[in-house]
Amino acid sequence: MPKPGKTGLRRLIDSCGYSWLGFKACFKHEAAFREELFLGSIMLPVAVIYAENTLQMAILISSLFLVLVVELLNSGIEAIVDRVSDEHHELSGRAKDLGSAAVTVSLINVIVIWAVIFIPRFTN
Repeated sequence: MPKPGKTGLRRLIDSCGYSWLGFKACFKHEAAFREELFLGSIMLPVAVIYAENTLQMAILISSLFLVLVVELLNSGIEAIVDRVSDEHHELSGRAKDLGSAAVTVSLINVIVIWAVIFIPRFTN
């Protein structure tokens, strides 16, 4: 049985509002998100200008968006862990470390993708 509540267009509009609140909160409280957004805003035009085709452009841009997605999720994990308790707990630390590791993997993904696409251009 479906959950009672708003449906249709009202639900979609409310969802967009909640997403906007999430973006604002992450931008306000997370320096890493602001830094990744700044770097992404520099790298996005580079991808558009220098990609050889639309597939390359899509891969380059999606790698940048993936970093932001993972950072948003990591920030959510950190917020809920901090909400539960300020005390140090092994599992809380592990959850935060795992979220941080996910962000690192997404950043490595950007480096690998951009290197695979652009290094051959500069070495030939």
